[in-house]
Order: sequence, then structure tokens, then C-alpha cells
Amino acid sequence: MKAENNKILKEKKNWILLLFKKLAKLIFNRIFYVAVAMLVQLGWILMMVLRLAAYSRYIDIGLRLIGIVLVLWILNKEINPSYKLAWTMLILILPILGVVLYFVFGRSRIAAIMQQHFEQRIEESREYLRDRPQTRQKLEALDPSASNQSRYISDVSRFPVHENTTAEYFQVGDDMFPVLVRELKQAKKYIFIEYFIINDGVMWQTILNILEKKAAEGVDVRLIYDGFGCLTTLPHKYYEELQKKGIKCQVFNPFRPILNIIQNNRDHRKLCIIDGWVGFTGGINLADEYINQKARFGHWKDTAVMLKGEAVWNMTVMFLHMWAVIGRSEESVDYEAYFPHRYHEEEFESDGFVQPFCDTPLDEEVVGEDVYLNIINKAKKYVYICTPYLIIDNEMMTALCLAAKSGVDVRIMTPGIPDKKLVFILTQSYYRQLLEAGVKIYEYQPGFLHAKSFVSDDEIGVVGTINLDYRSLYLHFEDGVWIYRNRVIQDIKDDFIQTMEYCRQIEPEFCLNRNIGLRIMQNIFRAFAPLM
Repeated sequence: MKAENNKILKEKKNWILLLFKKLAKLIFNRIFYVAVAMLVQLGWILMMVLRLAAYSRYIDIGLRLIGIVLVLWILNKEINPSYKLAWTMLILILPILGVVLYFVFGRSRIAAIMQQHFEQRIEESREYLRDRPQTRQKLEALDPSASNQSRYISDVSRFPVHENTTAEYFQVGDDMFPVLVRELKQAKKYIFIEYFIINDGVMWQTILNILEKKAAEGVDVRLIYDGFGCLTTLPHKYYEELQKKGIKCQVFNPFRPILNIIQNNRDHRKLCIIDGWVGFTGGINLADEYINQKARFGHWKDTAVMLKGEAVWNMTVMFLHMWAVIGRSEESVDYEAYFPHRYHEEEFESDGFVQPFCDTPLDEEVVGEDVYLNIINKAKKYVYICTPYLIIDNEMMTALCLAAKSGVDVRIMTPGIPDKKLVFILTQSYYRQLLEAGVKIYEYQPGFLHAKSFVSDDEIGVVGTINLDYRSLYLHFEDGVWIYRNRVIQDIKDDFIQTMEYCRQIEPEFCLNRNIGLRIMQNIFRAFAPLM
């Protein structure tokens, strides 16, 4: 009996110790201090507004009238209807709080000064970003529908379609990492790296050692990381440490504990460009869980693509634009110094058509969503989709359901183990409508699926950083690669089919048999999903 009591007491002590460790980890986390600071600011603003409303009946009436005017203004804005609904509900249910939150967080576009700088850079590079007439004519003759999709990307994102490019697809980060290391070691002139998350570990230390050596050899090594993405993974002012190693480094939108809409817009892109003719992108960040050197949420399933050839030029210009804007440089960029053939005199092998593109929150075009919608709407046989988050607007829901109802085999793969439980609950709230329309849904059981890919009809595919959620589609800087009749199309399809063996197919009963309380919570979250 005494031994049993000692065992229970020991278990209680361990539980208390674990609780204290978690509390300490939370309290000494930079995000904790940032969150507290922002909540204090929001609380102070709200308190001042409430005091003003309580001080005078006329002020209270005035604030409520402002709320009504604001709702009418929002309803007439050219923004996504889901945003209109979410803000309208919030302002009408909680007028004073809703008005305050809208003026602090309501705009979905980044600061005007950054927009001006981007427009300046886009304009100066315009002559270097034109479709080759012979490439466009060849694609048009081959498939007018595919050419129209490509032309949309060229006209709106300003990045042209290319031939003379090969691609290699990676099913997991474990496969990509050694190839990335090999290519980095072969760099002779420059290395441009831009990532949302960098975290110390095997992956980053391996890459950092190469970058440091290359910088010492005279290679132009530049790095951009996102201020929020690396808030808890890198030390404060880490860029100074890198600069001491000879690595040029800039931070996109450093995260500050200040209530400001600009904090909503993040650089979610993942780009690595080597000597202008080798480029990597996909869902894989520079952290150990992405190559399964560290266990987080089970097995981490991600994808990436390596391009070699002229299409890498698009990636190079994307990086140069971002580098100049962050640094607020007034000097013009010498784009000709970074041409793909500048350091690769031989002809590139050609395999189909390849078109890297980017999406920004600076314009009125949702390029990422429109590229996806084009693929869904033009599909004849099938569309297979991988996404870690499925939080979609009415346009995407309608396109997916209509395609499935029209006989197209639409399949969506999502994680079985979530990295964000609230987002996972929201993702599952969309299942019922999709399943009823005939869409097939699969959850990856071994762990977290972080891949972002589309493949359709054995001809068209996209691999990149763009999730099917509001943040990726409307608020973040993103990138992707549109691919047509390249060998990797079959690789993307094969990967999806092989991965299905490790998935659970979701049946309609899954949605019908869920707890009523959970379903109510999902419905509430759905209404405000665009604001999360």
C-alpha cells in the first residue's frame, strides 16, 4: 500500500513538474511577451472608446452610427464576400469592439510605402520579364486552354512562361535536403535564399556552414527571413550574426509588439537560387522537422521542386525585388548581371513549359487562388490536391463541387495529425459539403501533411508555398511553379496515389456522427474564418 502511495505521489510530482516546465516555456517565450503587449494596447484602446461612449449618450450613438456606415462601406468594397460577412457580423454583434478592431486590423493590404517600392521595382524590370513570342506561340498551338492559363500568370503576376528548363520533384524533405546541399556546394557566383522559417538544427547548421564558406570564397550570399516566422526560432537580431560571417541578410517585416495591420502580411515564400540557373521552392522550410530529423506531429510529409534552366530567372527577379524593397534601396538593380546564361554558357535541356510566379497582398489580384481555380475549372479527368489547411471561400468551394458534380475525379489530401488544432477543426468543417458533391477527401495518418500541390489530367501541375486558406490566398507573399507537360507531372501524380495508401478516406458518416457541440463550434468558427 505504501509503495502504491509513493508511486501516486511521484506521478503527481512529475505532473506538477511538467506543468511548471510548460508554464516556464510559455512565460519565457517571445511570442508571450508580444501577445501580452498587443492585448494591453488593444485593451487600452477599447477602454478609452468605452469610456467615451459612457461619458456621453451622443458619443455612444455616434459610434454605433459609425458602425452602420462602416458596414455599408464594407459591403460595397471589392473584396472577398467572406471578409464582408465576417466583418459585418462582428460589427453588428459587437458594434464598439467591431469598429475598433476594424480600424486596427481591417485593411487587408500592406503599407502604401511598401506598395510604392514594389511597383517601382516591377516597372524597372518589366523589359526583362516578357514572354518569348516563339514560346507563347508554341504553347498556344499545342493547347490553347493551357496557354490561356499561362497568359493570365504572365499578364497579372508579370512572370513569363519558359521552355529550356528541367524539373526534379521531391516527395519529402528528406530527399530534397542532400540535393540542396550538393547544389549549394557547387555555387560559384551567388546564392539567394528567402524562407519563412529558419530554425537551428541539423538542416540549418549544415546550410549555414556552406554559406559561410561560400561567402569567404567571394560568392555573393544573401538571405531573407520573415520576422514573424522566425520569432521563436532565431535569436533577436540574428541578422547581425550572419552579417559578421560575411552573409548579407535582411529581415522581412520585423515583428514588433505594436497593433498594426502590417503585421498580418508575411513573407511565406521559400526560395533558393544558385547562380541564376538552379532554383528550389515548395513547402519545405529550413528546420529539422521538414526533413524528419526532428519529430513534430508525426511524420512530416512535404514536397519541393528543383528547377534547372531559364525558368529560374523568374525566381531570381522575385528575390531581387524583395531584397531591394526591404533594403529600401534607391539604386536600380543590374538585372543583366543575374541572367541564367551569365554563368552557364551551355544550352539548357528543355522539358515542357515551366512558369514560376508569385502572389502578393499589394494588388487586387488573388493570383494563387486564380491559378488553382483555373486548373479546377479546366480539368477534364481529375484534380488531385495536397494542402495542410482547407479553409476556403465560396468561389473555391463552388469550383471544387462543380468539378466533382461534372464527373471530374476531385481528391483532396489533408493532415491526419494537425499542427494547429483550431485550424484542423475548421478544415474538417468543410468536409461535409465537399463530400456531398462527390469530392474524395483523405487524411494522411502517419503525421502532418505540409505539401501544397495541384496536379490535373497528366498535363498541368503546381508546386509551391500557397495553402488553401485565407492567409495564403489574401494576406501573404507566396510563390509557386506552374508546370505543363513536364516529366514531374507524372511524379506529382504518382506521389499522391502512393501517399493515399497511408491515408484514411473520409466518409460522409464522419461528419454526420460528430459531436453536436463540436459542429456548433465549427459553424461559429467558419463565420469568422477570414479574420483568423
